[in-house]
Amino acid sequence: MRALSGLVAVCCGLLVLFQAGAQPAPSAPQVAARPSDAGSTPRLTADDVTLWLDGFMPYAIGRGDIAGAVVTVVKDGQILARRGYGVSDVQKQTPVDPDGTLFRMASVSKLMTWTAVMQLVEAGKLDLDTDINQYLDFKVPERGLPITLRQLMTHTGGFEANIKYMWTSEAVAAAGGTELGPYLKRRIPAQIFAPGTVPAYSNYGTSLAGYIVERVSGQPFVDYVEQHIFVPLQMQHASFRQPLPPALRGRVSQGYALGSGQPRDFEVTPSAPAGAMSATGSDMARFMIAHLSATGGHDTAILKAATSQQMLTPQTRFAPPLNTMALGFYEIDVNGQRVVSHAGDTYSFHSQLFLFRDHDVGLFVALNSAGANGVTGPIRRELLENFADRYFPADAPAAAPQVDAALAREQARQLAAPSYLDSRRAETGIGRTGILTQTRLEALDDGSLRLPRLKQPNGQPSTFRPIAPWLWQANNSELRLAAILKDGTPVGFAVDASSPFNVFVRAEGYRSAVWLKPLLTAAMAVLALSALAWPVAAFVRRRHGRVLAWPRRTLLVYRLSRLACWFMLLVPAAAMALMAWAAADFARLDDRLDPAVIGLGIASVIAIVGGIAAMAWNLLQTLRGGRGWLARLWAVLLLMAACVLAYALALMGLADFALNY
Repeated sequence: MRALSGLVAVCCGLLVLFQAGAQPAPSAPQVAARPSDAGSTPRLTADDVTLWLDGFMPYAIGRGDIAGAVVTVVKDGQILARRGYGVSDVQKQTPVDPDGTLFRMASVSKLMTWTAVMQLVEAGKLDLDTDINQYLDFKVPERGLPITLRQLMTHTGGFEANIKYMWTSEAVAAAGGTELGPYLKRRIPAQIFAPGTVPAYSNYGTSLAGYIVERVSGQPFVDYVEQHIFVPLQMQHASFRQPLPPALRGRVSQGYALGSGQPRDFEVTPSAPAGAMSATGSDMARFMIAHLSATGGHDTAILKAATSQQMLTPQTRFAPPLNTMALGFYEIDVNGQRVVSHAGDTYSFHSQLFLFRDHDVGLFVALNSAGANGVTGPIRRELLENFADRYFPADAPAAAPQVDAALAREQARQLAAPSYLDSRRAETGIGRTGILTQTRLEALDDGSLRLPRLKQPNGQPSTFRPIAPWLWQANNSELRLAAILKDGTPVGFAVDASSPFNVFVRAEGYRSAVWLKPLLTAAMAVLALSALAWPVAAFVRRRHGRVLAWPRRTLLVYRLSRLACWFMLLVPAAAMALMAWAAADFARLDDRLDPAVIGLGIASVIAIVGGIAAMAWNLLQTLRGGRGWLARLWAVLLLMAACVLAYALALMGLADFALNY
């Protein structure tokens, strides 16, 4: 079972780590409200925020083993602070320059794509509620209803999150292997939800929008963004080009796993509109100023005020009253402030942008290393929380709400009973190997819920106390958890940190981990015991000079059944090794892996068909041979175990032979 658990963990990690410019890291949880004190609240000035940042950031990146970072702060149309910390090249000890060092923006790049879409909406060339197939030169399959740009901008197009070609190499990009149109036509993902019904973060959907910009404008996407966003805003070093132009290539920061380690290769994503941008901290400051100015009622060089207001208007709310998506941005309200945000993560680079809409204030941070123990998420979260506590402290919290204890316990019990799948997941081929890594809630005696998947800074699972019907709040923050109801029955849940673009939906009964994981654990144990007992028993017999005095056919079937045990156990182990190798460098998840995927499919079919056949034949020979009741019982258990593992292998997509996973 350890091998299978490891495989599941690796594949789940592939989906979560992300994912090509990619998969946004969840937005920072909301912080616990602290009472404001008007007399002690510092003014947000250039001197004060610079002094504060210079105290916070060096310690943060030092403790996290991060090579370098950049932070910019804007207010009232001006850049208050632009600060570089650490180095962009460890070997050369090149300091980070907020005006000249490029960082990879990952999914923050999406904000450029959505801004471009809204420019064309403003010009009357695009309609947010028109079938996107009217703008494409190929057809995206529909599931019941047409997909619209509004749904792409709110991540409700219904697409699965494929992992193949999340990243590739500069050599592939230089050879034209990342051309947007051909990539999108070859890599159409399955649509696992009806459009508009479930939020599921999608890089493919964003890239479709970028391709629509390309087709409607008559310009390549990268040219359009340069001409209509970068040039008007004087974002002089920003670029979506992969590889970067020679004039910029020498300015881009190296990317690191650990700041104390070796640099990684430049990360290229074929899903360019979703995550390919490189930019400086000062470039991002100018972008924030433009959106904040438009939000404040002023037309800018890139958007009219009315268009920006539309872009920042909440669109979807699948788990009221939790945070929601606007058009491209998502809510991340903190200390009672209206904040919209977007985060981005490659393997090495991690960034996030925050706009305090009511104060004309923007905050941007980017880091060039993954750091130790996933520290980039906490650093961004703490930066936001401490910034908000310093300059926009919350009012005194209201008295804790009173809830009916019996009702809270019953609702917690109902919500914790099933297991849940992330709405953002792969459902094709080996991308489905993490299907058993499902999320469970634990109901406590007082009506609270524990979410083991969401860890506190001390490493302990987060616990949520009931504050209203079907609504819970974390004990140590303002982070909320809410049930998603259908006809009064819970069918899923969400948490504020990711509710705008990701929810947890109830796993279907046929693949629920509630029953399947214990059964699979038992099946793996039976197969492993038989596999190990075979050579041990042979060694003992040889040592004592004994042989199995069975008929030749019975002996042959016995040996075949034990070989089948070994083979059935080795298939998931091989899958684990394959995915672990790919996880070490996401660029390996491309066509070069196809022979291994096909080989794994063949092995899985042999394990499924051959394993069950061998165990059935073994049971038949055991019964005919008149062996004792214990041997017969074990033969029955072996057949049952083989059937369970075969079911799991099929469920995890190992026998699908799908190459677009």
